[in-house]
Amino acid sequence: MNFKEADVIEHKMKIEDAIRKAGGRFKLTTLIQKRLQELNKGAPALVELPGRPMIEVVLEEILQDKIALVTEEELKQQLLQG
Repeated sequence: MNFKEADVIEHKMKIEDAIRKAGGRFKLTTLIQKRLQELNKGAPALVELPGRPMIEVVLEEILQDKIALVTEEELKQQLLQG
């Protein structure tokens, strides 16, 4: 296995982990889109990756459990539970 193949495999593993953490591909796409909008509006990044594209920053935030997509129903349940 050469260096590029190892990078591709690592990237695919990160994506699959992010899909799992987000709860599916659709939720991951939604989470990435919403977070990119926040970053574009000036929100601070929750991880330090200087010089990296914002999408990589968002992916790392997801992988480090810094952000997650919470539905209205999940938020209501969390508030009720205390």
